[in-house]
Amino acid sequence: MKIETAFWDTSALVPLCCQQSASAEARQVARRYGRMVVWWCTRVEACGALARLRREGAFGENGFQQTVARLLALSRAWLEVLPTESVREGAEELLARRMIRAADALQLAAALVWCQGRPQRRVFVCLDQRLATAAAQTGFEVKGPATGW
Repeated sequence: MKIETAFWDTSALVPLCCQQSASAEARQVARRYGRMVVWWCTRVEACGALARLRREGAFGENGFQQTVARLLALSRAWLEVLPTESVREGAEELLARRMIRAADALQLAAALVWCQGRPQRRVFVCLDQRLATAAAQTGFEVKGPATGW
């Protein structure tokens, strides 16, 4: 199977780092779309999500260290869209047109920069329903629970 490139939102990366209900499906999507493109701040967002899961009791300190190690391993291979004026302006424009939060607007704007504003036939992997809807409305092919993976 050919490994294809896709933009991965933080919400889809976390299940690759720790066991969650979406982990099996996320791993399956990662086998096909394993050439990952992410927003510059994705690693920080993912660390925050993993720390929150630790605080909520999903795993202890050892489990937390293992999940962070998995995240760092993923980050060594992914391509990051850097914070540029194009990303900022795109996010501001998306906030005016879509029902998404600021961090999600930055994710989606970064994806649009990655595909040079041509999202048709580009994959956006996401578990967040609101962001997935905005990405689909923008023209991306969304992979996630809302689309049956």
